Amino acid sequence: MAPSHTVRILDGNTFVVSEATGDIEATPTEPTGLFSIDTRFLSKWVLTINGERLNALSYDDLQYYESRFFLVPGLATHYVDAKLSIIRERAVGGSFRESITILNHDEKAVDLEIRMDAAADFADLFEVKDEILNKKGESYAEAEPDQLRLGYRRGNFRRETLISSSEPASYDRNGFSYRVHLEPNEQWDTDIHVRTHALGPGGRDLRIGLRVHGTERLALQHDLEEWIAKAPKVNSEHGELCSTYRRCLVDLAALRFAPLSLGGQTLPAAGLPWFMTMFGRDSILTCLQTLPFTPQLSATTLRILGALQGTRFDDFREEDPGRILHEMRYGESAAFEEQPHSPYYGSVDATPLFVILLDEYERWSGDVALVKELEQECRRALHWIDDCADLVGNGYIWYERRNTDTGLENQCWKDSWDSISYADGSLPPFPRATCEVQGYAYDAKIRAARLARDFWDDPAYAEQLEREAAQLKERFNRDWWVADGGYYALALDPDGRQCDVLSSNIGHLLWSGIVADDRAEQVAAHLVGDRLFSGWGVRTLAEGEVRYNPIGYHNGTVWPFDTSFCAWGLRRYGFAEEAATIASGILDAARYFDGRLPEAFGGYRREQTKFPVEYPTACSPQAWSTGAPLLLLRTMLGLEPHEGHLAVEPRLPVGMGRIEVLDIPGRWGRVDAFARGRLDLHKLAS
Repeated sequence: MAPSHTVRILDGNTFVVSEATGDIEATPTEPTGLFSIDTRFLSKWVLTINGERLNALSYDDLQYYESRFFLVPGLATHYVDAKLSIIRERAVGGSFRESITILNHDEKAVDLEIRMDAAADFADLFEVKDEILNKKGESYAEAEPDQLRLGYRRGNFRRETLISSSEPASYDRNGFSYRVHLEPNEQWDTDIHVRTHALGPGGRDLRIGLRVHGTERLALQHDLEEWIAKAPKVNSEHGELCSTYRRCLVDLAALRFAPLSLGGQTLPAAGLPWFMTMFGRDSILTCLQTLPFTPQLSATTLRILGALQGTRFDDFREEDPGRILHEMRYGESAAFEEQPHSPYYGSVDATPLFVILLDEYERWSGDVALVKELEQECRRALHWIDDCADLVGNGYIWYERRNTDTGLENQCWKDSWDSISYADGSLPPFPRATCEVQGYAYDAKIRAARLARDFWDDPAYAEQLEREAAQLKERFNRDWWVADGGYYALALDPDGRQCDVLSSNIGHLLWSGIVADDRAEQVAAHLVGDRLFSGWGVRTLAEGEVRYNPIGYHNGTVWPFDTSFCAWGLRRYGFAEEAATIASGILDAARYFDGRLPEAFGGYRREQTKFPVEYPTACSPQAWSTGAPLLLLRTMLGLEPHEGHLAVEPRLPVGMGRIEVLDIPGRWGRVDAFARGRLDLHKLAS
């Protein structure tokens, strides 16, 4: 992960990560550079004036797709008396454009050699992530009269970077340069265009809709303004809530990804830098979080995931009929089947979540046509739950990878190698069944029963699904309950032994509705208790467990998305006060990240750190972290579709003040919601 002082701009799955000067000097293992379709198209981009590197005075993140750098020649000193200043302004929109302005502040004329060193290693993002750069093809660099062509070929797989300039330049294999004479108070400008190409057989360009010219910058600005204008308006007495909300909307706009097969329609990519592509689980959960605010993302996500639903048994890709994909990649390693992501189906939660999103989307939108359009995909997903996923034959969803070389070991959302353990810290054998996925399966059956009865004209199927759901709930509450702890086990091993650790997964169980009513209070108490709730959010693994680590990826960190679903689950079972408590923690944390919540942060107690400690390799922005404040807004206001109308039942945290959410879209048209938080009596007394 790039260090925090880097500057990032992005548009869908095209992004640039650079130093504060705008320079790029990537090593094979650092995610700095210009990336698109899972390939690094620029690994070196270094500007010098008369052979000197430049020093950053400041930089501006103008929008998610553009930035500006203010520079002077030479090394940083305590006193800057520069006779030249340099402004680099760049934008990304499918490809990359940079303008350079140089101003002469001296009383005499100057002669300058302006040089841009450029190179492309065409690293696959997996090579960077895995810290292994092992190119098997041929790289080339061709200096042409009006451009520099950098390329890579391996059979029919070709990637090229084409660099040209509005001002005449001298191109060589390692970059390009200008010789410029500037009179006193004169300035010089040039525009540099970097076009990225993915070339197929016969040199056919596989990329569509590249946006590289200045007019497209205006189009991006107009698109962002339109995106924000369509979303509900949020007004609040809480100081940072409105700015956090706007940051979330902007980051969602930045993360919109248009797969090549969709003709411009977008769904949320998972997160920068490693996951700027289509993820089944991440895209679905983000859509669920953001439905009241950006419902248009859900229809696209459902359609593309339905279109790419598994149709056969393929051990390499872990594909089954009816299974929803986990991840789709476009880089070299996927093209040559060195990775299975073309697409890869190794997740057990995306399939039931697909059914859940379809129902939730209809409840909000009234889009009956899409429910009917995706009926067969929904039925196939439900069949996968009952047939392919039940590896042990006891009615639960299990996982065990079939691709033992490059497939994921853990195929739940906590997919790191050591995230599933017994209370003694040892790891269970495979296959494994995690608790939250059983809750998703239960919820999927209940929701699909509604769709079958109301839209598919199949009441018999609806009754079957409801019967199966009731049986699943009964079995689950028998097999997964840890009686001496008062919570549900994280997982079962193939012999039925419980992985009896206390984890945040129990919050997902509340959200799904699978928790027995007489046990919900104990579960709620754990979620806001000292072992799970840090004061900032819900820890993934409870303090005191053997594998607990406040900066362990899935073993003690706080994931904002995870906490948001815990809050939604608490609200579902009537624990509005508890939901407001953990919502307040996450929203307080957001202000320390300028409104942009990272993928994860440390699980340290709030009184211990006074501020949330960012996880060192957290993605940012990340889609489901971006969606967390939006879901928490929904939870605090108690927004629920009900019989074609929007029900509002607010319960705000103490001291939150008044919140207004205006023009909430849905089948009801657009409506407003208002709420006022309770006063903090302790502060008033002091």
